[in-house]
Amino acid sequence: MAKNIKDLLMSATAFPAAIEAKLPEGAPKLSTMLADVTGMLPSLPDFPFEIPDLPAPPELPAIPQGPEGLRKVISGVDVTPVQQRREIIPSPAVGVLPGVLTRRGM
Repeated sequence: MAKNIKDLLMSATAFPAAIEAKLPEGAPKLSTMLADVTGMLPSLPDFPFEIPDLPAPPELPAIPQGPEGLRKVISGVDVTPVQQRREIIPSPAVGVLPGVLTRRGM
């Protein structure tokens, strides 16, 4: 049973750690960031009641691997940009908004 918010946050790091164990090398580690922030918190008073322990993180299946031979790079494709034609319509009265009156001397 936890009575302090810092203990509760430290036990909560088990959930992102379970996900991070399945991620490839070099993925960001939320669990270590959460533990670092929890360590930086000032001493906080205990809760006036007991907080039940968090359940154990679930067992996650392994990340499925794709078929062999698939790559992230596509080759053998020629890309040509589409020429877009923009027609610029000149304004009949540049700087004048229709229906707006102006007052001189303001």
